[in-house]
Amino acid sequence: MNTAKIHRVSIILPCRNEAENLGVLLQGIKEILPDAELLVVDDGSTDTSVEVCREHQVTVVSHPYGMGNGAAVKTGARHATGDVLVFLDADGQHDPKAIPDFLEKLEQGYEMVVGARQPDSHASVFRRFANFIYNRLASFMTGFKIQDLTSGFRVVRARHFLKFIYLLPNGFSYPTTITMAFFRSGLPVGYVPIAAAARVGKSHIRLFKDGIRFFVIILKIGALFSPMRLFLPITAALFLLGIGYYGYTYYFYHRFTNMSALVLVSSLLTLLIGLISEQISSLHYRGIDQDARRTKR
Repeated sequence: MNTAKIHRVSIILPCRNEAENLGVLLQGIKEILPDAELLVVDDGSTDTSVEVCREHQVTVVSHPYGMGNGAAVKTGARHATGDVLVFLDADGQHDPKAIPDFLEKLEQGYEMVVGARQPDSHASVFRRFANFIYNRLASFMTGFKIQDLTSGFRVVRARHFLKFIYLLPNGFSYPTTITMAFFRSGLPVGYVPIAAAARVGKSHIRLFKDGIRFFVIILKIGALFSPMRLFLPITAALFLLGIGYYGYTYYFYHRFTNMSALVLVSSLLTLLIGLISEQISSLHYRGIDQDARRTKR
């Protein structure tokens, strides 16, 4: 594995009540990457997760109460000292043996590498279908094929991740946000196929509630980084509806109705909102460009 460009690797594990599997996972990570910084973020665990970390002499940062998986990830990123951040779940689904493959992929010119779970890795048919819909919608919003939008197993360059940390929600949808932000900012994202094992313990994800949150976040990030991909289809739909209704009323009643005018004006307003949003979104790219110039120097 070529690690010439990697100066220091920080492995971050958000953890909440994962004592049952944590010891085996920590030992496995130390055997594979003994020189990496290993940081566990305890998100208000009520079991013996902290004690397990201390037994394995692993650095722990604790939240006073459960703040969410995304909040734990952000805490870990702020405390990490590495140039490259590795995120994986502490519930036993992610095999740390794949980390060297991620790091090797990163050195091929990518800024983030995501573990793309195979279809049979998802817990249920419903979850596979939901992830398929999320991936397709996110691919449309970004203009790039997204193989796995919600995977929590990823490797990313710290300088870019920290640029978007203010956008990340505190819940379980942080992978959605950071993936779309990278794509829309022109930062290369690569994928490594993985097989996620069955989790040990109880899942904290609520499919219906968190599924709606994922959908809303896709729309929010799409509007933030690629607004015209969101507003143009709506504009076109309203315009065609207004023209179609006008044609109907003119043919049968020889009238131009208030409803036709309202729908056509709505399409114009939607287009103008999209144009303004496009100008606002360009401000996010300015920070990325300035960071790239400093890196070259």
